[in-house]
Amino acid sequence: MNKEQVKDQLLQAIKTSDQGQTASDYSKLLGYDAAKDFTDFVNLVAELERQHEIVILEDGTLGLSQDYDQLTGRLSVNKKGFGFVSVENMERDIFIPAKDLNGGMNGDTVQVEITQEAKEWEDKSAEGKINQVLERANQQVVGEFYPFSDDDQKKYQAIGYIKPLNHSLGQMTCLVTDQGLKPVEGEIVRAEIVAYPTAKLAMTCRVLVKETVGHKDAPGTDILAVLAMFDIPHEFPEEVMAEAEAVSETISSEDLEGRMDLRDQLTITIDGADAKDLDDAISLKTLVDGGYELGVHIADVSYYVKENSAIDQEAFDRGTSVYLTDRVVPMLPQRLSNGICSLQEGVDRLAMSCLMTLSKTGQVTDYQIGPSVIQSDHRMTYSDVNAILSGQGQDLRGQYQDIVAMLEGMADLHHILEAKRKHRGAIDFDTSEAKIIVDETGFPVDIQLRERGLGERMIESFMLAANETVARHYTLAKKDFIYRVHEHPDMDRMQNFLQFVTAMGVKVKGTSSDIKPKELQQILKKIEGESYEPVVKMMMLRSMQQAHYDTEALGHFGLAAEDYTHFTSPIRRYPDLIVHRLIRQYANHESNTSTQKNLGEIAEQSSKRERRSVDAEREVDSLKKTEFMLDKVGETFPAIISSVTNFGLFVQLENTIEGMIHVSSLKDDYYNFIESHLVLIGERTGRTFKIGDPIEVKLINADVDSRQLDFRLVEEEAESKQGKDQQAGQSKAKKKGKGKHHKAKPKDFKSPKKDKKGHPKKKHGKGKKGKKSSQHKHKGQGDFKIRKRQK
Repeated sequence: MNKEQVKDQLLQAIKTSDQGQTASDYSKLLGYDAAKDFTDFVNLVAELERQHEIVILEDGTLGLSQDYDQLTGRLSVNKKGFGFVSVENMERDIFIPAKDLNGGMNGDTVQVEITQEAKEWEDKSAEGKINQVLERANQQVVGEFYPFSDDDQKKYQAIGYIKPLNHSLGQMTCLVTDQGLKPVEGEIVRAEIVAYPTAKLAMTCRVLVKETVGHKDAPGTDILAVLAMFDIPHEFPEEVMAEAEAVSETISSEDLEGRMDLRDQLTITIDGADAKDLDDAISLKTLVDGGYELGVHIADVSYYVKENSAIDQEAFDRGTSVYLTDRVVPMLPQRLSNGICSLQEGVDRLAMSCLMTLSKTGQVTDYQIGPSVIQSDHRMTYSDVNAILSGQGQDLRGQYQDIVAMLEGMADLHHILEAKRKHRGAIDFDTSEAKIIVDETGFPVDIQLRERGLGERMIESFMLAANETVARHYTLAKKDFIYRVHEHPDMDRMQNFLQFVTAMGVKVKGTSSDIKPKELQQILKKIEGESYEPVVKMMMLRSMQQAHYDTEALGHFGLAAEDYTHFTSPIRRYPDLIVHRLIRQYANHESNTSTQKNLGEIAEQSSKRERRSVDAEREVDSLKKTEFMLDKVGETFPAIISSVTNFGLFVQLENTIEGMIHVSSLKDDYYNFIESHLVLIGERTGRTFKIGDPIEVKLINADVDSRQLDFRLVEEEAESKQGKDQQAGQSKAKKKGKGKHHKAKPKDFKSPKKDKKGHPKKKHGKGKKGKKSSQHKHKGQGDFKIRKRQK
């Protein structure tokens, strides 16, 4: 074999190939598939890969290296300043040192060049540098304002700087120009970026203040700052409020035309005690054959929110209501959500009803979907319903004797529907949720676990039945529609989860590529009651795809449902409102409407807004939980290990608060991280730390700015204290002082030491030495092992 000749032939074949082919394919194509030639050919392929002339992709196909030198992906920046670029079809992200960010900011779409190939044997990701920012993700920044002295205003051509609240921009220095508002020290502001970082000033941008949110110490400013950070509007435009005010608060005879009159049916709402936007009501009749007639009646919001109106456009932009501890940022003006659209007790209300006839086994045998008018007979709360159904609320049973039999029938039907869902494989995570109780200033005073009683689960069953029935109807009708979809889990994530539970001794049927919901349900059944049950549920959730909205009925994996939509909450979710609008339009034989033509855009926007809402809610929860722990530094708590990494243990307290024990605080041994079993094992003692282990921890630090809680094992803390006491006894005096603080400014920016009035320079939160970002804890740390480049 003439090596140079074969090399030229192979490179030319790869260059001209219009589809990916493997080394075996090319050996046959070029006539080198005989035994002796094939061995030499494979050796040549390996040599060309080592010389970086070709790449071997994940599926075994070959490509030219120059085609993969410039990759496009999304940049995620760690609060310490370095970053990772996530490239489609690459399992491991590309590590970007801080010096090679070249002006890239968190979330940007960038072009990255590989500067150092991955070293799989050393478990190191590929390293790269950003050559170009293709699309900016950040147009604004929210943070605390710090003024400059007169001298530094001249030096930096700015009136001060902003310390960003967004942790991913924590290394940024945002110089404030004098063209915008002039905030005062300590004010939280929203600013527009007018000049982005450059390669020379990689951590510095220039901003123009557009809005002051409030002073950092004023009650409620912290929540408003989060809303500003995620660009969530909390006030309605004037034209939206004007339209809402124009909506009648009463129902006319004209409004009732073409509607099912269901006012004579015994109907109730069941919600939380503090709920004001009551958007669903239930009715139930028991049939002589043992079956049921279930009515799910949903507020007919689309009747009031007209297509392309100002309210409709604002609802599209918001996508969803946002729930933040002590307040709700509604999707619709409260005149609608708490007024004419709320199914209040004893008044006529317009609804969209799904009337289902179910057999005694829970099978929907007939249904009717359409506009109606109802009147709720009772506004019930979950706590009262649970008391009645448990048999303990005798006074309540007397007070609501007209609906006791219906409630008991509802409980029976719920159990039937629940059993039916479990039989087909629906996964019931039923994870604990925390309710954060705050005082009048917004400061957290308690954290309580939400109890999901029979009443809550009962209503959930009925909402699921209605959602499935509506979705199935329009799938069969082959109409353009919007669905709630939950696709099959990502194969690699599921493989990691299956390895994790197998290492814990749980036998699993199926593989990551063909796992069924039923098999995951069986895993949950096997670990029921174990100390690590909450952790396994959390790990399983993380292995799942994100549910989203789509115009195709792709099914719902978690519910084991072929067709699913969101029909039951149009007051707080825009897709539900759209589903109602489509029901009305199709019933009226309307076609080619604006809504029908834009369903793809509506689905995508709704999914994005849902993720934004979840992120904001998590941010506030994290903030309030950290605030709640501020005065508990030094206290001890029972906890379980919720995650194990090579840099430490994540732990969860009984009230769902999470924090970290850094591996450096485990002084009794040197611990190795065993990735395949997700455990830390001591070299000398053989001691192990694994997910689900119960431990006792002591809180040693609570940092509100970083939302970070640091713990130590109680035994380690005791040994550490003993060692310090011994050291103190040997010395005559103990020096006291504070450690150095890291400033929220990069190396290319020098802050003033003092202004002319002699005010000291501001210092910011202390950095956590050696700690890795939990957001990227799986990057470059051995979670995935591959030997081939990805497409």
